[in-house]
Amino acid sequence: MNNHDRIHEKLSILSSAAKYDVSCSSSGSKRSNDKNGLGNTTGMGICHSYTEDGRCVSLLKILLTNYCIFDCAYCVSRKSNDIKRAAFTVEEVVSLTINFYKRNYIEGLFLSSGIFKDADYTMERLVLIAKKLRLEQRFNGYIHLKTIPGASQELMFEAGLYADRISVNIELPTEISLKSLAPDKNFKDILKPMSYFNKSILGYKSEKKLIKNAPKFAPAGQSTQMIIGATPETDKEVMLSAQKLYHQYNMKRVYYSGYIPIRDNDARLPSINTAPPLLREHRLYQTDWLMRFYGFDVNEILNNQHDTLDADIDPKLSWALRNLHEFPVDINHDSYEKILRVPGIGFRSAQQIVSARKFGKLDWEQLKKIGIAINRAKYFIICRSDNSFAKDALPSVIRHKILATYQSKFKSTISNQLELFL
Repeated sequence: MNNHDRIHEKLSILSSAAKYDVSCSSSGSKRSNDKNGLGNTTGMGICHSYTEDGRCVSLLKILLTNYCIFDCAYCVSRKSNDIKRAAFTVEEVVSLTINFYKRNYIEGLFLSSGIFKDADYTMERLVLIAKKLRLEQRFNGYIHLKTIPGASQELMFEAGLYADRISVNIELPTEISLKSLAPDKNFKDILKPMSYFNKSILGYKSEKKLIKNAPKFAPAGQSTQMIIGATPETDKEVMLSAQKLYHQYNMKRVYYSGYIPIRDNDARLPSINTAPPLLREHRLYQTDWLMRFYGFDVNEILNNQHDTLDADIDPKLSWALRNLHEFPVDINHDSYEKILRVPGIGFRSAQQIVSARKFGKLDWEQLKKIGIAINRAKYFIICRSDNSFAKDALPSVIRHKILATYQSKFKSTISNQLELFL
């Protein structure tokens, strides 16, 4: 086998193994180029493409190696799994990144790794790749490094200097689950670098305000990922864990990865015939969005009586139906925060409503032009010359009407597509 074929085989194995890591968003960095450099995260920047289930595949997304000394039950690269193994050298990853970039295949690199030998040995190589790209190749494109818990603080420091975004995977929602499925790993080892990166990122941002030429440190922040569906946590437990990560470690994003069955002889894991919980994953992302951009607390959306997200309707609508006493919201008088909680109104639409009503009271036609989802919002708002709000409407009745609208739209879309096809 010649060198080209050998590299191609490695790329096939290690890019396939990397697909299980979904935390590869490239937003948030503004690393500019200079006349002697290569790549840029500004301007045209990172070009995203997505798989059908929403996973980002815009970067060269690979593992340094799929050899691993750990035996995490949920991981395809665990040491007991009978799979084909491969490992890139530092120079091979640097060369692949530059060559792919020059051919306009990618705009950056997402690099993770199995742990071979020990945490420091692996992390040293990940850092060296980023360092060579920055200093030797003068690569100013996006770099996302998945760090190795347990590695030294010196290596974590270097990772922050050369990468745009840093990730430390929480793996599973709770410490109990981690002990059950990944007994080689320690929850404290995972939380320690999160705390270090949070303090360092904030410290460097403060320094940058005072010293213009101060170095950047992980300018796109840090993210993490947890696997959903491999362990018995409720949606409430998952989101409480995520809320804690956002508040304590200033996470840029928490990613939720639906467990993909990879093993059929471990009683601790769901059946091999179980499909990945993609709908649940989607509802968790919606809840995450409500927490980060709509001012909701987890305990408002999920509680002891409702610890599982509704599969049929989105979490914002589910909350509204359980809290009809909060409505109607008067579009022309109530606060932005109240308008933001109306099903069918996004945060951009809410901003437009608050701006537009300064010039006169809004009616239904104007709300349609703004772009709100009238079929949902109409059950929760009043506007100019409107007295149609049904104060005594039952949640079950509203739910039924909205679901009926969804089904009607779905049938109409399918019918139109069939007509075009025929």
